[in-house]
Amino acid sequence: MNTARITRRTLVKSAAVLASAAPAPLLARSVTRPRVGRYTGLAENGVLAFKGIRYGRAARFARAVAEPWDGPALGADKFGPICPQRAMGGEAQSEDCLFLNVWTPEANPRAGRAVMVYFHGGAYTTGSVTDPLTHGAKLAAEGDVVVVTVNHRLNALGYAWLKPFGARYADSGNLGQLDLILALQWVRDHIAAFGGDPARVMVFGQSGGGAKIATLMAMPSAKALFHTAATMSGQQVQASGPAHAWSRTQALMAALKLAPGDVEALRTMPVERLMEGLGATDPVMGGGVYFGPVLDMTNLPRHPFWPDAAQQSLAVPMILGNVREETRAFLNPRGPKLEGLSWENIAARILPEIKIDLDPVWVVEQYRSREPDWSPQQVYYAATTAGRSWPGQVIEADERAAAGASSTWVYQLDRPSPVDPLRGAAHTDDIPYVFGTLDAPGSFSGTDEAARRLSIAMMRAFTGLAKTGRPGLPEWSAYRLPERATMVFDDTVRIENDPRRWQRELWATAPYVQPGT
Repeated sequence: MNTARITRRTLVKSAAVLASAAPAPLLARSVTRPRVGRYTGLAENGVLAFKGIRYGRAARFARAVAEPWDGPALGADKFGPICPQRAMGGEAQSEDCLFLNVWTPEANPRAGRAVMVYFHGGAYTTGSVTDPLTHGAKLAAEGDVVVVTVNHRLNALGYAWLKPFGARYADSGNLGQLDLILALQWVRDHIAAFGGDPARVMVFGQSGGGAKIATLMAMPSAKALFHTAATMSGQQVQASGPAHAWSRTQALMAALKLAPGDVEALRTMPVERLMEGLGATDPVMGGGVYFGPVLDMTNLPRHPFWPDAAQQSLAVPMILGNVREETRAFLNPRGPKLEGLSWENIAARILPEIKIDLDPVWVVEQYRSREPDWSPQQVYYAATTAGRSWPGQVIEADERAAAGASSTWVYQLDRPSPVDPLRGAAHTDDIPYVFGTLDAPGSFSGTDEAARRLSIAMMRAFTGLAKTGRPGLPEWSAYRLPERATMVFDDTVRIENDPRRWQRELWATAPYVQPGT
């Protein structure tokens, strides 16, 4: 890989190009702090960083409008606030949260580097790109790309379905997705000034971020805004139907003790109170109330991957990935759900964690006959992963292959955490390998030689897709039926055809239920 390093000479050269249109009083400052347009950033870990750039503004439950490019000079050296949410503390939260961040090896409009735009996880409800695991400096430097990370509206603010209240709310249910489209339009229009190529834009995202990308692939207004895509343990086979989405809005309003028709109170109440309503029970799936994309027939006129892959997505080269034991990240091996786990109670404990309606007693019998040496814990995590998180990715890859989209590549992360042996290879563990943030807080990758080798391989794969339209690992075979070639990322990186075949076939005997539908 090329490693881009920022020296004083580079800064001076970049500043000279960019300052030619700048007012004279700002010219001297741009020599020591990079400036693009009206935004002044900073040097960070060998690249230039521009943080907290506003890309839009929005009133509650209304479609966002783009932020003008021209205007008074602004500092871009710290992250903007994140979307209000219940699960995250310690960060500034605000409904005014439409900010993005850019890391670039060189703020040269003639550089034309590939652009990688990251959408965060959190199942449409929580999360942000201020997490140190997703800071883009190392990926930009070591991958020689421009990295953009995006915050947007989440939970009820981004996805509550309010259209039954009138035309004023016609875009509700998909406002969070429309925020992402607005951010991609910003990239199209302005990323060249930061050294990026607007004709080589890749979107990538983990968990909910991957699901957002899958949904964008069925949204007409997102067409041509990105050219390649990668999803990491994130899939969206189906959106919420409007009836289910409406029942969730009503559950939210009931939890807030509002009359069923009092949308004005919902629109004007303090956001802190609105967040309290997210503790409502989901009337469709149980658990916390779910808000996600809605099949509104305008912004989202079809399900992303049902009954097949959206036609507009087939020409987009795509990586789809999954982690071998996803559920170890949120079904704590040290927590009460695993305490006292045995062959006698494992079926009952598996049942509430799966999204495919199969008899858990029968499921356990199949696992024990296939893998007689596995412990109850191994069966528990394999079954809950294969019956909950993994099938959506299999469906998406298979639908693309069935439709003749040859530019599809699939991976499986198998490397267990050397930091926490009980964690295994769990949900989110691919993030630090792709971003190169092995030593960031929250990383379970370790920083040993094996971790560094795997990070280089995964970075190469992702940046190669951004740059050329195919992964940067020549040995990675495209995913086709019936072989289902899969890159296994472990201490040894290798291709296997249809790993976990018998588990895939077992869980395919009943329909997959998309979480949230």
